[in-house]
Amino acid sequence: MKRIFTIVLLGAFCMVNAQAFKGKGDTKLNIGMTVQNGGTGVLASTDFGLGENFSIGILGSYLLGGSHIENVSSDYRFDAKARFNANLGSVLNISPKFDVYPGLNLGLKNFGGHLGARYFFTEGFGVFSEVSAPFAKYDKDAISKYNNGTSFNVGVSFNLN
Repeated sequence: MKRIFTIVLLGAFCMVNAQAFKGKGDTKLNIGMTVQNGGTGVLASTDFGLGENFSIGILGSYLLGGSHIENVSSDYRFDAKARFNANLGSVLNISPKFDVYPGLNLGLKNFGGHLGARYFFTEGFGVFSEVSAPFAKYDKDAISKYNNGTSFNVGVSFNLN
């Protein structure tokens, strides 16, 4: 898994030309890893700024390994979500390099929420961390399934304009 994660990061560094996030019209790309009870994987998400303080986006994740993953159907390893974020960095006025974003997500497995933060070291490169939890699960057996519980995501963030 470390090799795949490293290859994804190197590919992102080589292909991305980024600028600082300024709100409406800007696009953010997050690439990282996801960790949840019993599994780890990779994720990629992108958010499109619709205003100074809100954005919409998509997220895709795939679990690569975990306890008893060989017994889990591949249908439960992949997840895709539509996202809505309230970008509060300018509201909190902590630093123009720092953004906090609570939000809602509607996915293939559940409806939930997330709370994340980004910090940009330069105008186009930063790091992010995010916690996501389901509010409503579509499958009654979802407690025992992957990609349907609370997860912790961490990785790098780029601005793509």
